[in-house]
Amino acid sequence: MSTRSYSTLTKKYKTIVSAIHSIYRLVISTFNLQDLIMRLSKTLCQVLNVQYCMIMLVDHTRKYSFLKCIVNKKKITMTEKRLPILNKIEKNIIKTATSLRHNHGLYIPLVAEDVIGLIHLVRSKKEKQFDVFDQEIMMTLMEEMVIGIRNLQLYKEQEKIIMGSIKSLVTLLDVRVPQEYTHSPYFSRLVTAIAHQMQMDERSVQSLQYASLLHDTGKVDIPLEILTKTTKLTPRERRIIKYHPAKGVQMLRHLQILKPAIPIIMHHHERYNGTGYPSRLKGKQIPIGSRIMAVADAFEAMVYGRPYRERMNIEEALEEIKKKSGTQFDPTVVEAFLKVAKKINLKKYLKYNVK
Repeated sequence: MSTRSYSTLTKKYKTIVSAIHSIYRLVISTFNLQDLIMRLSKTLCQVLNVQYCMIMLVDHTRKYSFLKCIVNKKKITMTEKRLPILNKIEKNIIKTATSLRHNHGLYIPLVAEDVIGLIHLVRSKKEKQFDVFDQEIMMTLMEEMVIGIRNLQLYKEQEKIIMGSIKSLVTLLDVRVPQEYTHSPYFSRLVTAIAHQMQMDERSVQSLQYASLLHDTGKVDIPLEILTKTTKLTPRERRIIKYHPAKGVQMLRHLQILKPAIPIIMHHHERYNGTGYPSRLKGKQIPIGSRIMAVADAFEAMVYGRPYRERMNIEEALEEIKKKSGTQFDPTVVEAFLKVAKKINLKKYLKYNVK
């Protein structure tokens, strides 16, 4: 083998090793399907020196795409609509599950047990056309990509089942606990909006969403005469009320999927200055999810009102949240909450709460 041929081969093997490593890192570090498809498209453009990359996922009929990402000269387009597949080459690739080199383009089917999508790459006419080696690289990368895509799809399906079960638990709680003591349908959305404003990762946001739906589960065990009392609580009644986070954790702790949500539920009544319950945690000792939920919980209690508390209007509630920043609430969370308050329609709370 000539020195030139050896150098070319070495360069190609370095390319494939680098590409596999890049794809692997994306697969293990990305927890959102749309985000994964976008990042894979950008990575393929970089490591394979292409100017156009399209990754398309198809439904079980293989006649419609439901997610498509196109990177074309660094411009990214993401389509999340169910659209018919009309291109004849694409239809044939999906039907036959075979790869194809065509002019300066390369088509690779995404194959799990069945075809779940395809990749279309295009090089500039100034570049050399795709060869067999490029095709083999892509087939290897495709296998790595399919693992990541299928894992996220299966996780999404599991998540829907879990969310259905959680909503059933919440419905049972709503039947047991009077409406005046439960949250509006917007509470969980407000909590997750604050989390996104603070740029929390998707897994953390998901755990926070679970916690926001289930954090009052322990109230199901509190006697109604205590829960609905409008006068001052006795020391014994206050102890019973303060035990509800621990009771909720005790009820939910065996569900493995809720494990990251457990500390959030346990400590959502802690205060930033250390005067809350059950553990009197202070500052960043309190889980960030609990600190977020404390702000949203207080805001909703203010605008919703309780039998033992007069309802405030939105402006008054926002001022009260600001006033308690640094004492009851984490200032960083308050700042994020106030930004969210400017973006979303908080008047939904008032509409929901009209008696």
